[in-house]
Amino acid sequence: MLVFRAEQRNLYWRFITTETIDDITAGLDVLELRGYHFKSVAIDGRKGVITLFETRYPGLPIQLCQFHQAQIIRRYTTNRPKTECGQALKCLMFMLTQADHEQFSSMLFSLREQYKEFLKERNEQGQFMHRRLRSAFRSLKTNLPYLFTYKQFPKLNMPNTTNSCDGSFAHWKQKVKIHRGLRHKRRNKMINYLLNKS
Repeated sequence: MLVFRAEQRNLYWRFITTETIDDITAGLDVLELRGYHFKSVAIDGRKGVITLFETRYPGLPIQLCQFHQAQIIRRYTTNRPKTECGQALKCLMFMLTQADHEQFSSMLFSLREQYKEFLKERNEQGQFMHRRLRSAFRSLKTNLPYLFTYKQFPKLNMPNTTNSCDGSFAHWKQKVKIHRGLRHKRRNKMINYLLNKS
């Protein structure tokens, strides 16, 4: 399901096979035709979505979900990082929701500088030995401009995560699971009903 949600209400949803930029664009087209205007947006970090919003709505405040960013880093470093650098990066991620842009940026670049030589290490084939850690740092550096937007625009009351939508998905899945014997058509009808009511 692709769901656009605002102020605890589902504005638009659609059954999809995989989430693509075209699906999101189609959803925005429908919402615009219905008369909706966007003051800000919170997104989950799918590749290309930031570019879509920046191109379509120049100047629109974009907040990247901090929880999704933390999950990206966790996938790169694992739950139990073995290296000192990985452990330090994991500790830094605990500060994400407590720090502001300036504090977090300072800690991130300080950490990167501290382990600069470690991250440059190569194996006998000339490949970087700590590619996953390098990717984790690159992800944070790339997404940094969008991680603290909600603090830059306090009057907009922006959420710093997409938890409202993600939490609702868990609730809807639970209800659908109870009726797991439903035929495909009736299951979709039930999902439409649930999304229409919440």
